[in-house]
Amino acid sequence: MASHRRPKQPSRARVTVLTTAAAAAVVLSANAANAAPGEKLNKDEVKAKVDKLYEEAEQATEKLDGAKDKQQKLQKEISTIQDNVARGQEDLNKLRDSLGSLATAQYRSGGIDPSVQLFLSSDPDDYLDKASTLDQLSGQQVEALKKIQDKQRELAQERAEATDKLKDLSATRTELAKQKSAVQSKLADAQKLLNTLTAKEKAALDAEQAQAASRASSRVNLGNTGSASGRAGAAFSAAQSVIGSPYVYGASGPSSFDCSGLTSWAYAQAGVTIPRTSEAQANAGTRIYSQSDLKVGDLVIFYGDFHHVGLYAGNGQVLHAPHTGAVVRYEAIGDMTFEFGVRI
Repeated sequence: MASHRRPKQPSRARVTVLTTAAAAAVVLSANAANAAPGEKLNKDEVKAKVDKLYEEAEQATEKLDGAKDKQQKLQKEISTIQDNVARGQEDLNKLRDSLGSLATAQYRSGGIDPSVQLFLSSDPDDYLDKASTLDQLSGQQVEALKKIQDKQRELAQERAEATDKLKDLSATRTELAKQKSAVQSKLADAQKLLNTLTAKEKAALDAEQAQAASRASSRVNLGNTGSASGRAGAAFSAAQSVIGSPYVYGASGPSSFDCSGLTSWAYAQAGVTIPRTSEAQANAGTRIYSQSDLKVGDLVIFYGDFHHVGLYAGNGQVLHAPHTGAVVRYEAIGDMTFEFGVRI
């Protein structure tokens, strides 16, 4: 008879080794998902890739902001047109009632004029174009018919305009969804890369960024920020008051911001309305092409497509909302591709 021996249980030490190996395999597989086969990106390589993704996300964010701004304007314009159409329809109804009163008066005095009778059952345009009809109408009736005709044409134009804007609004909403998806995709990819770093590597990156921000702040304090004056100075002071606030794409204050959200909010606190997006802000004032001519509070535009903006802080530094995962802070202008300044 065969022997049925109980299998030998692995030792506690062996279980520990197996568990550790399994955990390591999970970490390695996660890292491999974000790098080429057999490749483990180091901290600096991850940072470079993440910075690139953040830049691409910000490009999409500015397009998203532009679509949101356009949507809000279209909604206001459509609402205004619809209100005008409603009031115009009321006016048209009153004009028709007035002409109907004329017809009633004619009937009581001996019968309705044939031309008026025809009008009441059809479109007045057809009769105003016929001289023979005009000859049969009184001056008062002709004036009433012309007013009705003008009001009908006006309403037709406004309804056509509203239809066009509603189509534009629909396209804008589609673009809004597209850009929002693009931003979220870039940020998700960046987070996957950051997740490949060890806790020690993440801490080292955070420390590097903190040191860079501290150095930039020190340079600002050494510079002559007292040159800020007027509304530019007030805007800069407003931006300083929210240093440390988180970057959130699509946000324009008061507790979180994206780059153009910060600058438009800061100037609004100074009583100045500037466009919402960095691209539009690039055309909002006088361009300053030499960094040496910049004054505190001037807008500073970065990159060839103008997708980033900050406020000049003096001594070669800019105050801005950098990207997701960062906060409103000072940074050296030289860390980004400077295009020009804009004096509001």
